[in-house]
Amino acid sequence: MAVQINPSILSADFARLADEADAVSGADWLHVDVMDNHFVPNLTLGVPVVESLRRATDTPLDCHLMIDEPDRWAPAFVDAGAGSVTFHAEAAAAPVRLARELRAKGARAAMALKPATPVEPYEDLLPELDMLLVMTVEPGFGGQAFLDIMLPKIRRTRELIAKHGLELWLQVDGGVSAQTIERCAEAGADVFVAGSAVYGAEDPAAAVRALRAQATAASEGAAWAAGCH
Repeated sequence: MAVQINPSILSADFARLADEADAVSGADWLHVDVMDNHFVPNLTLGVPVVESLRRATDTPLDCHLMIDEPDRWAPAFVDAGAGSVTFHAEAAAAPVRLARELRAKGARAAMALKPATPVEPYEDLLPELDMLLVMTVEPGFGGQAFLDIMLPKIRRTRELIAKHGLELWLQVDGGVSAQTIERCAEAGADVFVAGSAVYGAEDPAAAVRALRAQATAASEGAAWAAGCH
């Protein structure tokens, strides 16, 4: 189970997105935060920017939809070129149907949980997903401090994945940096969204490599990963 690093373009220079995508060409995915100023108190970008990014980079796009009515809007992001689309459990009216629709269109289907949303009520849905995102900050803004209180939730999520024998990626997003990524990996995460830790670095590509090395070493020593190597 390989560690993946997904730089968040929320921390990039929006006037130079093609160059900023190229600066992290060694990343596994490019994380695209979509906010509608309704589900979260911020407004970012939408389908046209995703279409432009798809043409500008070979790195697959991981779109995180922090929006109301994802059942209505999420499929358009697959059409725009997203390889993975994440909707929020708190916003989706029919998460299983939506996940199946995203998969049918050829994308990976992912669901996100805000910090206060427990994972346990969604246990039966996990086989319908390709990835679960545990938010480690409140969604809506970049640059927030990592919430350590989310580490037990990451562990419980990893235990549920193991319980059902699923090939489910476990992503964390929010405050992921050189100071926090090892704790996330030890707890069970294997996909890491990093914004300012990558784009705030002098060499973003080197930052991606360093974070991947840290997370890989931490996960290899973790109890949960014993059967994955």
